[in-house]
Amino acid sequence: MAGGGRITSDKNPMQSGMQVSKQQLMASVCKDRFYYFLKEFWDVFIPEKPVWNWHIEYLCNELQKVAERIFKKQTKEYDLLVNIPPGTTKSSICSVAFPAWVWTRMPTFRSLCGSYADNLALDLSRKSRDIIKSDKYQECFPDIELRKDQDTKTNFMNTAGGQRYAVGTGGTITGFHGHALIIDDPLDPKKSASELELKAANEWMDETLSQRKVDKSVTPLILIMQRLHQNDPSGARLSKRGGAAVKHICLPAKLTEHVNPPALRKYYVRNLLDPIRLNRKVLKFAKSELGEFGFAGQMLQHPVPRGGGMFKVERIKIVDVVHLKMKRVVRFWDKAGTSKGGAFTVGVKMGVAEDDTYWILDVVRGQWEASRRENQIRQMAAIDGTKVKVGLEQEPGSAGKESAENTIKSLAGFRAEAYRATGDKEMRADTFATQVNAGNVFCKAAPWNAEYIEELRYFPRSTFKDQVDSSSGAFSMLSKARMVVGAL
Repeated sequence: MAGGGRITSDKNPMQSGMQVSKQQLMASVCKDRFYYFLKEFWDVFIPEKPVWNWHIEYLCNELQKVAERIFKKQTKEYDLLVNIPPGTTKSSICSVAFPAWVWTRMPTFRSLCGSYADNLALDLSRKSRDIIKSDKYQECFPDIELRKDQDTKTNFMNTAGGQRYAVGTGGTITGFHGHALIIDDPLDPKKSASELELKAANEWMDETLSQRKVDKSVTPLILIMQRLHQNDPSGARLSKRGGAAVKHICLPAKLTEHVNPPALRKYYVRNLLDPIRLNRKVLKFAKSELGEFGFAGQMLQHPVPRGGGMFKVERIKIVDVVHLKMKRVVRFWDKAGTSKGGAFTVGVKMGVAEDDTYWILDVVRGQWEASRRENQIRQMAAIDGTKVKVGLEQEPGSAGKESAENTIKSLAGFRAEAYRATGDKEMRADTFATQVNAGNVFCKAAPWNAEYIEELRYFPRSTFKDQVDSSSGAFSMLSKARMVVGAL
C-alpha cells in the first residue's frame, strides 16, 4: 500500500546529510507518512496491542491525500466518505491521530471534529490532546505548543493558531471555521430508525456544518461512519445530485458486491475484511446481537439484509405485457398534503388475476398541495374507469375523516371507500409482503418500477413509506373484495 506523503521542511536532516538524533529521524518519518505517525504514537492513547490490518494503512493514505491538498491550499477534488464497521480503528485514525498529525505539517490547521454524542466527541478530543501533550510528541515536534488559555477537551489551540474543536451532532459551532470537517459517526445506532433523528442529523450537516469552512473551495468534509439507514448521512451524501463530488470508500466486514473501490476486494482474506478482529465467530455473535437489519447496516454497510428486508423484491416479476384477465382491480391512495417536500401522495393500482396472482399495474406519486392532489385523484379515477374501485386511507381523528369524506364526494360517479388504518405500517404491510416473498406478485414494466422496488427493498427503514402503505391498502382491498370487475 504505497504512501503519498512528502517532507515539507527546508531543513530535512535526512536530505542534508547532517547527523540526526532519534527524535529528528522519527519526526521526519512521521511528518512524511501519516500511517507511520499512527504506528509510532499508538501506545500514547491506546494501551492494547494493535492489529495492523491492511485497511488501516489504506485509510491513512486516503486521509493524507486529502490533507496534502489542504496544505497546498488547492481546490478540493472531493469530499471523503468512508463506510466501515465499528471496531476497525476508524475513530483512532480519523478523529484522534489525524488532527494531531496535520499540525506537524501545518501548525495553523483547524479541525472541526463531530460525533453523535457530546461525551463521545469529548473523549476522542481528549485522546487527540493526549498525543500532543505526550513527551514523545513534544520531543519530536517542540514547536507545537498548546495555548494555556485555550486548552480544554472541547476546544484546544496551539500557539500558531491551529485548533481542534469537538462538537456533538446538532451542537453549536458559531464562530468556528475548519480547514477540514471531520465527522465520525454522526448518528446514534440506537436511534437510527427514528425519522426525527435522521432528519435532525442530516439538517445539521447540510445547513449548519456546511457553513463552517475556512474556504469552501478547499475545505473537505470527511465523513466516516457505519451505515444505519437508507437516508442516514451517508445515504444523503450519495444521493445528492449536483452537489459536491464524493469519493466513497465502502469496506463491509464480509466480502460483498458493495466493496468500493472494487479493487480492494483482493485484500480480503478468506472473504473477511479483518480476519482477526472481525472473524466469523465475532460476526456471528454480532448478528445475533444486532439482528438482521442492524448487522446488514453496521457490519455489511448496506442497511438491508443480504437476503432482502421485509420484502424479497427479487421475487417480484416485472413483465412488459399483462396477458392475464383481472378478477378485481383497485387503486388505493395514501394521501399527503405537502407541496414539494415531506411525504408523497401515492396511488397504487393493483389487480388480482384469474390465477390468483397479484399485479402492480400502475403507480402515481407526487408531492402536491391539497387542491392539486384532489384533482389528480379525480383525474386518475376517470382514466381507470368505473370498474376500478378507489380506496382511501382515512387518517385518525376528525380532520382525517373530513378529508376522506371530501375526497369521496369529489369522486361522485365512481366506486370509492375510505379505510381506517389499524396497526403500525409494518403490521399492515405483512400480508402483502407474504405474497411478494412467495413469488405471487408481478409488476408491469414502467418508468416508476425502480423507485417502487427500491422503497420496498429498504422497508421498514426506507426514506419514504408511502408506496408501501398504498400497496398494503390495495392488497387489503383485493383480498377482502368479492365483486368481479372483468378484464382490464
